[in-house]
Amino acid sequence: MGKKQNNQVKEITPMAVDFSQWYTDVISKTELVDYSPVKGFMVIRPYGYAIWENIQKAYDKRFKETGHQNMYFPLLIPESLLKKEAEHVEGFAPEVAWVTKGGDKELTEPLCVRPTSETIICSMYAKWLHSYRQLPFLYNQWCSVVRWEKTTRPFLRTSEFLWQEGHTLHETAEEAQEETMRMLNIYREVAEDIMAIPVVVGQKSEKEKFAGASATYTMEALMHDGQALQSGTSHNLGQHFTEAFDITYLDRNNEQAHPYHTSWGVSTRLIGGIIMVHGDDNGLVLPPKIAPIQVVIIPVAQHKEGVLDKAYELKKILGEDFRIELDDNDANSPGWKFNQWEMKGVPIRLEIGPRDIENNQCVLARRDTGEKITASLDDLNTTVAALLDEIQQNLFDRALKMREEKTSTAVDMDEFKKNLKENPGFIKAMWCEDRACEDKVKEETGATVRCVPFDDEQEVIGEGKCVCCGKPAKRMAYFARAY
Repeated sequence: MGKKQNNQVKEITPMAVDFSQWYTDVISKTELVDYSPVKGFMVIRPYGYAIWENIQKAYDKRFKETGHQNMYFPLLIPESLLKKEAEHVEGFAPEVAWVTKGGDKELTEPLCVRPTSETIICSMYAKWLHSYRQLPFLYNQWCSVVRWEKTTRPFLRTSEFLWQEGHTLHETAEEAQEETMRMLNIYREVAEDIMAIPVVVGQKSEKEKFAGASATYTMEALMHDGQALQSGTSHNLGQHFTEAFDITYLDRNNEQAHPYHTSWGVSTRLIGGIIMVHGDDNGLVLPPKIAPIQVVIIPVAQHKEGVLDKAYELKKILGEDFRIELDDNDANSPGWKFNQWEMKGVPIRLEIGPRDIENNQCVLARRDTGEKITASLDDLNTTVAALLDEIQQNLFDRALKMREEKTSTAVDMDEFKKNLKENPGFIKAMWCEDRACEDKVKEETGATVRCVPFDDEQEVIGEGKCVCCGKPAKRMAYFARAY
């Protein structure tokens, strides 16, 4: 039995040996995804999709609480629509997949497989909007998009991925900005409270902003290997698209006006973030609020009288409040099951055997710390609820500590390069906001401006001089290498 456990663990490459291979091992051994016949397109298996469903539920609930409604728009977009906003089409052109034939006939106009839906949605908004009394438009869709990536990795960067994209219209620039920030805050809330991932938020540089946006705001998370992951973006699109698509309405002065537009999205790359923020050398470590299974029950000596009956009884009781799995497969030993469910990241393993039943107790094993706790079967739901809350908070605290340890400051390029080599992670540094300095930092280090934090999170590093050129700089930025 010990040999089985050791062999199972060895199937996952240790992080310190090869982080990229560790990630690949985890997603395959835990059956989150598999590779499809088309390069860059992943098959999301039930366990992986269940995590996505829990992410969906958390976000969808908050979208609807703030007045948003779900819709669905077509997968295929006419080329003429995509070309209506020049900056937008230029930004996405290298990644667009095209449909040129329908059956055995050439199409009169090529159709692109949506890389994002601003163009098709705006074309419909132009038909629907007539009066200021209809505003705001608060719509969202859950769908997949296709961006023909050169280098792919499941969840993190795939040619097709699942996401949500909200698209809203507003009377004023102020209302559009409020919406942009409201959705960024919802993204942050779910990332931190539900996925236990601490994030930094701020504005993207002009170079990194969404094609066609007035401003792009982002939340950035830091992975175990010190690389950043853009985890969600919210865009204030101003009137770029509403003018290009001739979206007009009669305003309060009975004059024609263009509304202000926002869009915002998160995707299945969040699952990659969960894996790389919380996972360890034994596999997944899932925050309880997002875990498909919160408690797995393992009967010990299940062939003995009363053991399975008690296990099923506990499943029924706990199942009223939690997501429960009972592993009663008699083909595998309890030790093998312990290891298997540990690898799959289930927050709590409940062990119950003949002696436990005699003593009216069970053993609860924590995935985050490995600690085992003997718990009374009386009021077990309360005990489990408290333990899950403790695990959730511990995972956030642990991830925050990791991020803080991997965050440094730099006043010049020598210190920047030294930090990036010795302690990869976020580097806080002053930046003059000149594109030439941004490009030079990337060219020399591979690091990019992840975001410029908001005023209440700004600080002055050193003497307030740009880390690259040494000229006076008013803003501090987060730099990092990124996925």
